Amino acid sequence: MERFRTTFTLIDNSHPQRRRTVRTEEAIATVERSIEEDPNESIRHRAQELDLCPSTLWKILRKDLGLRAYKIQLVQELKPNDHQARRRFVEWTQNEIAVVPDFHKRILFSDEAHFWLNGYVNKQNCRIWSEANPQVYVETPLHPEN
Repeated sequence: MERFRTTFTLIDNSHPQRRRTVRTEEAIATVERSIEEDPNESIRHRAQELDLCPSTLWKILRKDLGLRAYKIQLVQELKPNDHQARRRFVEWTQNEIAVVPDFHKRILFSDEAHFWLNGYVNKQNCRIWSEANPQVYVETPLHPEN
């Protein structure tokens, strides 16, 4: 009844579930330990695990710990025969250019699409939190199972 007399409503607008921004030394130390254990974990998952607001966690990572999020780079997996095949192609191309000077104008490059059935890595969702770029590469096959 007291609430109705003071606010003219019975609705509770106090938001007890809302977490306040907590950038304490203890929270910063906890986040730092968490990053050392697994630098690849997402902000949302880590915030839920540490019971912090995602925006607070982001502020701790960026402002207090001076970390940045880096994307992994996908590179083509090279097989033992690839170097020899590339070398043969270069030599063949040089010979063709020597015979036909405008050979490069006769090459047609087309787009390809690959549909991945194996362990595809979505680099948009994978970030590594670090002070410097860790230069992480994931080798992927050029032509995966379709």
